[in-house]
Amino acid sequence: MVICQGEGENFMEILLAKRLKELREELKLTQKEVAQKLNLHSVTYLHYEKGQREPPLAILAEMAIFFDVSVDYLLGLKNEF
Repeated sequence: MVICQGEGENFMEILLAKRLKELREELKLTQKEVAQKLNLHSVTYLHYEKGQREPPLAILAEMAIFFDVSVDYLLGLKNEF
């Protein structure tokens, strides 16, 4: 079963990156501020938001809690928080 299909790129990673950026901007926070709140290096968070790295499950769960959304929403499996 295929959940999401992108053309040559991992669709879920791209959607995760997009949603992280949108949620951060809604809170009017910088990448550095979000990284600090999640106890991450700012460059590490930047890579997640640019879709250059995948966060481990534990970090993904922390992001969902911080942004008050579900992990399913972050991954693009649901369009509702």
